[in-house]
This record gives sequence, structure tokens and C-alpha cells, in this order.
Amino acid sequence: MNIRVANISLNTTDTEIRKLFSSYGNVDSAQVNRNSLNGRSLRTGLINMPVDAQARQAIASLDKTIFDGKIITVNEIPADYF
Repeated sequence: MNIRVANISLNTTDTEIRKLFSSYGNVDSAQVNRNSLNGRSLRTGLINMPVDAQARQAIASLDKTIFDGKIITVNEIPADYF
């Protein structure tokens, strides 16, 4: 399942995002979206978790929580979005 996390800190790294979500299960990929011109964070991230039940638990547990000093929003990206 693809997950979007929004309102992350400008300083949050791919490794920190992966660690946050891996506490709920397997994470295939985790990355902070960055501006292609200057490399700065766009304050959003994409996570892929292969087990839907684990992904849903992560979304339910992490949405509207504080991470790295920011209240994050976590939601599923519909499969037909891409």
C-alpha cells in the first residue's frame, strides 16, 4: 500500500521516515519528496508497505501525531492515483 505523509519537518530524512513506519511492519520504500532543482524537502513523503493490514495500522496510529516537532497527516494513496 502506498502512503503519503504530509507536514514533515524540513530536516526529516528518508531514514527517519522509514524507521517511523517500520515500527508497524515491513517497509519496501520510504522517501522524503525533494525539489529537483535545489534538493530541499517539499515537506511530504511517500512510503510503500507491502502488507495492507500493517499499513492501515500505521496510518491509524500516526495520523495527526507529532513527529520531528510537526503534526503530521498520514493517509493512503489510492492504487489508481498513479
